[in-house]
Amino acid sequence: MKKLSIAILLALTLIASGCEKSPSPPAANSTNETVATATIVITPGADAQAAAEQAFILAEPGDIIEFSAGKFEFDGTLSLDGVEDVTIRGKGMEQTILNFAKFKDGKGGEGVKVKADRFTIEDLTIEDTPGDAIKLQDCNGLTMRRVRTWWTNGPSSENGAYGLYPVLSNNVLIENCVAHCASDAGIYVGQSKQVIVRNCITEKNVAGIEIENCIGADVYDNVSKNNTGGILVFSLPGLTIKNGADCRVFNNTITANNHENFAKEGAMVATVPSGTGLMIMANDRVEASGNTFDGNDGAGCLIVSFLTTQRQFDDAKYDPYPEAISIKNNTFKNGGSNPQGSQFKLFTDATGQNLPDIVYDGILNQTRLVEGKLPAELSVSIIDNGEATFVNLDLGTLFAGGQPNMTTDITGFSHPLPPVKTVTIKGVK
Repeated sequence: MKKLSIAILLALTLIASGCEKSPSPPAANSTNETVATATIVITPGADAQAAAEQAFILAEPGDIIEFSAGKFEFDGTLSLDGVEDVTIRGKGMEQTILNFAKFKDGKGGEGVKVKADRFTIEDLTIEDTPGDAIKLQDCNGLTMRRVRTWWTNGPSSENGAYGLYPVLSNNVLIENCVAHCASDAGIYVGQSKQVIVRNCITEKNVAGIEIENCIGADVYDNVSKNNTGGILVFSLPGLTIKNGADCRVFNNTITANNHENFAKEGAMVATVPSGTGLMIMANDRVEASGNTFDGNDGAGCLIVSFLTTQRQFDDAKYDPYPEAISIKNNTFKNGGSNPQGSQFKLFTDATGQNLPDIVYDGILNQTRLVEGKLPAELSVSIIDNGEATFVNLDLGTLFAGGQPNMTTDITGFSHPLPPVKTVTIKGVK
């Protein structure tokens, strides 16, 4: 008998394992050469885990790994490493469920873990992972579309930290996704460049959407509700990309983010006060416009230095100050009725009034002052936000042992700043 070809052996192995591999139209790889592609179909059943693991391990450039409708139960991470142009898809968020509640010790922590360029995942749910639902690292060209991540037991510090978690990646598109009940952030993008997060819904997470140490991010047309903090734009010390910049947060609905903070002890988001709509910390050139803030019991928009956390850091290249921050054309209503955290209660305790809609800690980089003030191009700009109220808490004076000179005078913050540039990803409209 003649030896079977590798392709036939692979096909027989996949079919025996409970999945089918069928040819798909050719696709072009990164060198513009035509590569053969295939669709591997995985169906629910006793053999589904072995079939899925094998499909991930044996994937070739251009392959589509397709999960049929139904519920799949896995006890370990599904990993894809180094294979370009792979698509993982289901039949819809409500139809295809990948459940990791039976996860065994020693088999990882993430549900799906990917390190590959031009990767797409779409139309399925990942639930009940002990760690992150889906982690994607060192990817160039990444699409997450109509993916839901959640923990079915509800908000808990025992849940995984992140739902959708791309990090150290370029050209990231997250759209029409849903993330619930993460103990850190439902949608987290870290240390990445050229990022778009749009048309997503985040609810009952500590942070709904978090953009951390990213360069170039557009976050728009999302609904973030009933989280501890709706949207966070942070830069933190000690990371590979030191200082995030050039982020636009626009046309989002940021509503009633008053959930108690259930982050794990020691996590940075454990410092986020309940009631926060948008929190900008230590990022430069952030533009928040056209957003609707409604019913956030703390600050609708909070602008702070990392120094406000009063945590120590040892990173000479890290800039802890937020600079060139533009807050314009937003709508604020029904906020500030129950602020959390002693620093943010300074105003309410002193005045008996609600916390203002826009709260600035007032901590400045002393080395950049000119005649005692930041140059206009580096300072905070607050323009055309209707009847929104404002306070500068002057926390720098408080931390130095003095009595802060809190002020609601917005006069010095009415200058325009240059617009933040639009994120562009090739092939994305």
